[in-house]
Amino acid sequence: MVTGRRVRQGATLSVVFGVVLLAGAAAGAWGEPPTAAPRPAGIGPGTGLGDLAGADLTPLQAEQLVGASGDRWAAHLSPEEYADFTGGRYPGVGLSVDRAADGSTAVSDVLPGSPAAAAGIAVGDRLLRVDGAAADQLPVTDVVARLRGRQAGSTVAVAVQRADGPGRDLVLTRAELATREVAVRHPAPGVTEVAVRAFTSGVSGQVREAVRGARAVVLDLRGNSGGLVEEAVATASLFLDGGPVASYQARGEDRELTAAPGGDTVTPLVVLVDGGTMSAAELLAGALQDRCRAVLVGGRTFGKGTVQQPSRLADGSVLELTVGRYATPSGRSPDGTGVVPDVPAQPADDPAALALRVLAGLGTRQGAPG
Repeated sequence: MVTGRRVRQGATLSVVFGVVLLAGAAAGAWGEPPTAAPRPAGIGPGTGLGDLAGADLTPLQAEQLVGASGDRWAAHLSPEEYADFTGGRYPGVGLSVDRAADGSTAVSDVLPGSPAAAAGIAVGDRLLRVDGAAADQLPVTDVVARLRGRQAGSTVAVAVQRADGPGRDLVLTRAELATREVAVRHPAPGVTEVAVRAFTSGVSGQVREAVRGARAVVLDLRGNSGGLVEEAVATASLFLDGGPVASYQARGEDRELTAAPGGDTVTPLVVLVDGGTMSAAELLAGALQDRCRAVLVGGRTFGKGTVQQPSRLADGSVLELTVGRYATPSGRSPDGTGVVPDVPAQPADDPAALALRVLAGLGTRQGAPG
């Protein structure tokens, strides 16, 4: 049985939109006071989030507050967990998974040198069970939570199957892994494909360097779990000349996220999305779609359109609760519905190949150099 704690852990580690916004909060960008005096313990779930900054809560009290909030995305991270997460490191086995068209849970990526790679698990294998639970009957977020766990050195039992072969039962020992946020390849002459798996610090700069001089771009956000919203906005700024990226409301105040001026508005752009495209990645995809800057190809995105505001407690841990929902420039909220691609990929389609076909059409219409 999946406990509430494990669900929240999975949400924090793989679908987070707000926990890594603390960098912005510390600078005042998110309305967080730069300093806050410690407050007595015993703060109840109805307390405003701003009142929690510097609160002297025990870990148990923080966990109770998260549990009593009724907030699906609420989380409490110890100082060590937060440092590992924002530093791009996490305990896990090195598996990325996705839900296939037939409902099965497929391995979409294997981190080289990881426990999963050492066990011989390969992209395309079907994940049958995780710690005795049928993977196909769990939300992908729960599958990810069970795979990652809480600390390196712990174990997780999995069952995998390759093609129509027999299933294999394995026990994997989690290791401390480093995330791979950006990967670049050139699938066709003049085409630069940039896969972004999460928006951690510095990712927008990596994307900027990757697309410099490109004649056409495929931005692959499949499986992107979100992250730093300022990095997502900075990435949007690469392809927009100012203007809105998203809006949201926090503590009753309407706020707007805007792109920096001077971005490339000419180079043909296709964005690949799927059910693993979440949070800040959905914000970026929705902005580029609404602004008519890119054609979205693939599958409907995850549908997490909420904003979490983090508060640093007296002991250095981080508590976050949902404070509102964001909307795309046209006023759409993807929360619960996701972002629908302009060109849906059919079960028989190779989304990456479909993106190239769409890109070829864009290049022709926009007069890209031959």
